[in-house]
Amino acid sequence: MTLPSRETLDEALAALPQAEAALADPALAADPQRRREALRRHTRLSRMAAAIRALRALEAEAEAARALLGDPEMGALAQEEVARLEAARPAAEERLLRAFLPEDPLDERDAMVEIRAGAGGEEAALFAGDLFRMYARWCEAHGYAMGVVDASPSELGGYKEVVFSVGRGPRPYGRLRFESGGHRVQRIPVTEAQGRIHTSAATVVVLPAADAEDDLPLPESDLRVDIFCAGGHGGQGVNTTYSAVRVTHLPTGLVAQCQDERSQHRNKEKALAVLRARILDARRREAEAAAGATRLSLRGSGDRSQRIRTYNFPQNRLTDHRIGLTLHSLDRVMEGELDPVLDRLEAADLAERLGAAIGD
Repeated sequence: MTLPSRETLDEALAALPQAEAALADPALAADPQRRREALRRHTRLSRMAAAIRALRALEAEAEAARALLGDPEMGALAQEEVARLEAARPAAEERLLRAFLPEDPLDERDAMVEIRAGAGGEEAALFAGDLFRMYARWCEAHGYAMGVVDASPSELGGYKEVVFSVGRGPRPYGRLRFESGGHRVQRIPVTEAQGRIHTSAATVVVLPAADAEDDLPLPESDLRVDIFCAGGHGGQGVNTTYSAVRVTHLPTGLVAQCQDERSQHRNKEKALAVLRARILDARRREAEAAAGATRLSLRGSGDRSQRIRTYNFPQNRLTDHRIGLTLHSLDRVMEGELDPVLDRLEAADLAERLGAAIGD
């Protein structure tokens, strides 16, 4: 993939004022879908314009420096400046290419996150609880709104399963999408009397929240709604009313439930939100399979069986197996300092997409 032509770059610059004017149209307030599309276009054009202007400024400086190469007094300094600017050019060209890569509109969506304890019994449930608290601290540090949809606590304070939403911040799904997969822990469980290191696992699934533009109607005839009494630790009732809701989508067999609220109505709303996200995810996978998609990518692959990361507590080590990343700061990561991992995953994804675009 070569750099876009000068005509293409000029067209992108000229389109930005038009996109700004479109955002100012009062009619957009009454049409949320059009407003979302206008915002996406403006954001993408702004990113393109910044990259174009940066590269052109670099080119202008280099041209001015070359004009001084023959000057007896400034020639040596001009030569150094030309060398510096030429060395900076590849990075500026890469930023420009990245700006022209298409973005996934799902990145801006809220996220639905599901954590399930895997092999390892009570220790796996405790690890699932640790992962939940890690994400909760990360959300709090970055100002995201986090809401528990459903939780099945274990005897010792972990979770057999916990489902929560992440929203009201920049790119919730785009930021967390690479967390989908198998997470393995190596440590001495609190239940281990001999001090031996055990290995257990939990599975994380991150889904984009569905919204109006997905056209996902859920007629009552396609749903089975079951009402039951919410449960707490050890199966004890947390309240005396039948407020928990389980919704089954009959055409697909997909199920979602919520018992976090005391209101049956609110629990149904939350369960339906999770169900829509799962239906959207199933449709996306079917579409990719039908298209014969073969490119293996970090980007939203969400393979539940893929082991993506190991948390080794005795060595204070985190390893992400997809990108060969090893950090000896597991204690800080578990306290919510997840950005060093998320940043590297996003950088690897961008590099992969850029390589594919250049190959095309």
